[in-house]
Amino acid sequence: MIFICVKWKVKPEHADQWVELTKDFTEATRAEPGNIFFQWSRSVDDPNEYVLIEAFRDDAAEAHVTSDHFKQAQVDLPQYVQETPKVRNVLMEGDHWDELGEFTIG
Repeated sequence: MIFICVKWKVKPEHADQWVELTKDFTEATRAEPGNIFFQWSRSVDDPNEYVLIEAFRDDAAEAHVTSDHFKQAQVDLPQYVQETPKVRNVLMEGDHWDELGEFTIG
């Protein structure tokens, strides 16, 4: 799978509405056949930063970045952010979360 983590620095005046502002993009991406997960989290250190963790099947990346909803997000979302988002993406084996062995419960 392709595992992607993106940090979004949202303008303070839009930070509380970010989940709603990205709702259409989020829902459309989650509905893509190749999407494995697409999850937003708000930073506990910076209330203006959101972290997006997403994963796609290896062959689904092109379909995602060429989709109508991705192109629309490229038009709509820049007005709400302070800077170009920071990204890391990695090709990984499997399509699941592993258990954290150092914190095995029960």
